[in-house]
Amino acid sequence: MFRFAGRYLKQRELVEEAAQEVFLKAFTELDKYEGRGSLEGWLTRITTNTCLNMLRSSRRRPELTVSDLTQDENTWLESKMLDTANERHQSNERSLVAADLAGRVLDTLSADDRLVLTLIDGEEATVNDVVELTGWSQSKVKVQAFRARRRMRQAVEKLLAGKDETQ
Repeated sequence: MFRFAGRYLKQRELVEEAAQEVFLKAFTELDKYEGRGSLEGWLTRITTNTCLNMLRSSRRRPELTVSDLTQDENTWLESKMLDTANERHQSNERSLVAADLAGRVLDTLSADDRLVLTLIDGEEATVNDVVELTGWSQSKVKVQAFRARRRMRQAVEKLLAGKDETQ
């Protein structure tokens, strides 16, 4: 029964549990055994049904624990979790650096440029929203945003050019 249950169930504890259930069922149902086939065939059928029922019930409530994993799987999972945590940390760090850089570059621009860039690109306001907030015309908002982006791009390029000269 152990060997037969082992074909269905991979964990030793589950095989032992299945064998225990098979023995219990065989004992309680022994009076129903009619003797038409072999006792081994009858026990095999009980074992098969027990294992299939255990597999079906585990699919309804799948639960995987770390103890279910092999050493290689556990090592791989830990490696992936560590890689993911490092990537998140680096991504957050890059976001903070980028936000700091953007803030510093924005500080070099005029108040109107900062306002229009912050509203349109930062807070994703529409041109009409900016018109309502500032009282400017639509064309002024569009031109101001275009020129502010160009000035910001020039400021970043100037920073990068200065960085290249120092290296």
